[in-house]
Amino acid sequence: MNKSNTELLKVAVNTAEYFGFTPLAEFKKHPTCKSCTQPIPYSLSANDRKLDKLYGILGAGAQNYIDSKLHSLEAPVLFYTIDPVPRTQEIALNLQIFGVPKSIAEVVLIQTSRALLEELGYANNIVRINSLGDKDSGVRYYRELNNFLKKRLADMPTEAREKMKSHVCDALMYLVDKEHELAYKTPNPMEYLSDQSRKHFREIIEYMDMSETPYEIDPKLIGHHKCYSDAIFSIDILDKHDKALADPEVTVNGGRYDSFMQHHIKREIPASGAVVIIKGSKLPARIPKSSLSKKPQVYVVQLGYGPKIKTLQLVNQLRKSGIVVKQDLASDSLSTQLRDAEARSVQYALIMGQKEFVDGTVILRDMKARKQEHVALENIHQRLVRKSSIVAA
Repeated sequence: MNKSNTELLKVAVNTAEYFGFTPLAEFKKHPTCKSCTQPIPYSLSANDRKLDKLYGILGAGAQNYIDSKLHSLEAPVLFYTIDPVPRTQEIALNLQIFGVPKSIAEVVLIQTSRALLEELGYANNIVRINSLGDKDSGVRYYRELNNFLKKRLADMPTEAREKMKSHVCDALMYLVDKEHELAYKTPNPMEYLSDQSRKHFREIIEYMDMSETPYEIDPKLIGHHKCYSDAIFSIDILDKHDKALADPEVTVNGGRYDSFMQHHIKREIPASGAVVIIKGSKLPARIPKSSLSKKPQVYVVQLGYGPKIKTLQLVNQLRKSGIVVKQDLASDSLSTQLRDAEARSVQYALIMGQKEFVDGTVILRDMKARKQEHVALENIHQRLVRKSSIVAA
């Protein structure tokens, strides 16, 4: 990466905002948040935050959400912060999604992270992913894991046996970290998923299949039981031989951490996040603002899971052409999305429902002239670029 720290930050900020993440500072200024008189009480220590195994950066997202009173918005919230990695002061992009229980949250995090890696010159990468399941899944899995390890205490290191006293998950994480042979013989958590968790994970896999995202299901990608639930992922940068770099310049880790909210905030608030750390960088004194236009040129509207995935791919394609796009992938309401498009005074809306998804088309609506037409997906990019008001500067 031949970029200055400020240039690296500009790329990170622009990418985050393009995919719908807003700086936390902007949410703090929202009138609803400023006037909120019912804060959520909580007790969250530094050690609690560090359960994320990401220096507490991911867990700090929960504290930011509560302290900024974002719960008062009563709507899905996507925000980002730029944080220093403790001790090293390296740059960390902290992406956070609250209030979205569906798998589209993890999908957006993966897409945004991979887009940033590509912008930084690391297009050759692979997603490692696992599912720890919901609370019901965890009860079944940890019971089976406990039975398995108890029968093999004699084969376990002393430290792992000691960790069994606190929770069997702690023992497994130790075995995995030490690459102990026993870790690779333990039960697979995916075999104990509830129907709901199985569906949740299957949808994420469908996204990666549809978008031709390289991935590997890694049953030994484990997170703390009081932090992670359902999907947990890491993105490995590959060398020219498609082998994961042992010491990459950029690391990406994330997942759903509903369990963290339940254990430490005592609220059922859906939460997902990802942390991108740029190794060897130094956080500058001033964080640059996004250079993206505040006025989007196109609004992408979707209805249904398949259309969400297709439109996310389309958004990424338009991003590469510099076309400023707005979307609300967390919304399942056509009228809500169209009202938002109207409020933003966009020239064009791209609309995809189930029919368009099956047909491989999208509705191109001129919001000013009130005219619309169906356009093949493979042609929409060219059509938009041809229009004088849409051509990127």
